[in-house]
Amino acid sequence: MVLLDDMGYADIGPFGSEIPTPALQRLADEGFAFTNYHTTPVCSPARAAVLTGLNPHRAGFATVANSDHGFPGVRLELGEDVSTLAEVLHGAGYATAAVGKWHLTRDSLIHEGADNSSWPVQRGFDHYYGSLEGLNSSFHPNQIVRDNTVVQAEETPEDYYITDDYTDEALRFIQGTRASAPQEQRPFYLYFAHTAMHGPLGAKESELAKYRGRYSEGWDALRRERHARQIDLGIIRPETPLPEAVGRLGKEVIDWESLDGETKNLYARYQEVYAAMVDSVDQSLSQIIDPFDDLGEKDNTLIVFTSDNGGSAEGGPEGTRSYFSRFDHVPGLPEDWTADVNRDPAFIGGPRLMAHYPEGWGMVSNTPFRFYKGQTFAGGDRVPLLLSWPAGLSAGGLRDQYQYATDLTPDDPRPGGRPPSVDGQRDPSRCSGEGH
Repeated sequence: MVLLDDMGYADIGPFGSEIPTPALQRLADEGFAFTNYHTTPVCSPARAAVLTGLNPHRAGFATVANSDHGFPGVRLELGEDVSTLAEVLHGAGYATAAVGKWHLTRDSLIHEGADNSSWPVQRGFDHYYGSLEGLNSSFHPNQIVRDNTVVQAEETPEDYYITDDYTDEALRFIQGTRASAPQEQRPFYLYFAHTAMHGPLGAKESELAKYRGRYSEGWDALRRERHARQIDLGIIRPETPLPEAVGRLGKEVIDWESLDGETKNLYARYQEVYAAMVDSVDQSLSQIIDPFDDLGEKDNTLIVFTSDNGGSAEGGPEGTRSYFSRFDHVPGLPEDWTADVNRDPAFIGGPRLMAHYPEGWGMVSNTPFRFYKGQTFAGGDRVPLLLSWPAGLSAGGLRDQYQYATDLTPDDPRPGGRPPSVDGQRDPSRCSGEGH
């Protein structure tokens, strides 16, 4: 299960993007692309729903895991009476691992001295490697955890990139489960939750070079191109209109052609970074699934790819080179306070800035829908869903039936079947133990 962060409906090739995503196209060609899949508009509730099959409030997440409201449904950690998919599969004999962003432990409990009962290893995963936090730097992550131990060094290597780090760890887990004799190999479940595409945005220079100058036409033209491509692909119906260009706060998105040349160049740089990040995620997926061909297990491996919510408008109308300034709500700020910081535009996307793109690019991500992450419009909760399992499901192309995040962890289908847990006891009989 590969879960992206803040990636919109139109950001991958099978859903109309101009960004090359051959690994994702392969999944779509071999399986299904669900065009009417819905999630929640923000991160933690979506992850809780995906991992438990329960509505987020029932699982304990009415909002993101960055505070503690103290009310039922907002406890911001998974309840003891709630089973995760990892716990159920582990009980059925699966090896389990989580890699990447967790964001299902509230901020007050993510330090080494805290109660770690809500950390991944205590919720059904044999192994965990990643960031417990809701976001992080692509180059210098604040904290990396292995199982129950913080392993982050004071300095990261000069060529460190978080997507590559996660991918290497995921490969080690897969290879480890296949290191024994075939008759001793266990089925496995890998939950790979990328920090990408959450702000602050960052990409490797080698990937950025591919997209230099690609977005000089601007967000209005790119949105129209993706919309037309979606119609051609059958993702949306021919009569589907493009809604008016509206920003997160209801204000009109800046008309690209009204900008001067220098501003266009600046804003285009942000989207170059975003495209390079999508490219890196697709390369990561290729590295993960290609070994299954060599192992002869590709056909019997179920692969799910989706995003936790739609594209973001957190960069504001003009974008920002100082991401956290957009969340500064401290009263008494100086009247001349600015949410952006003047820096060399060449640094955008690299380790020296915490950048995020203008909301016009978020509007493109969510084509053909309105609004953004954090809002209960389709731009916030409509994202791609790809599913491939050649041995179990023949290629089916597009599906437009309604799907919701809770469908990714099913309830017990047997007549009178039990919910994911009964009196706190896990029910491994829900799973057959066959396949991955």
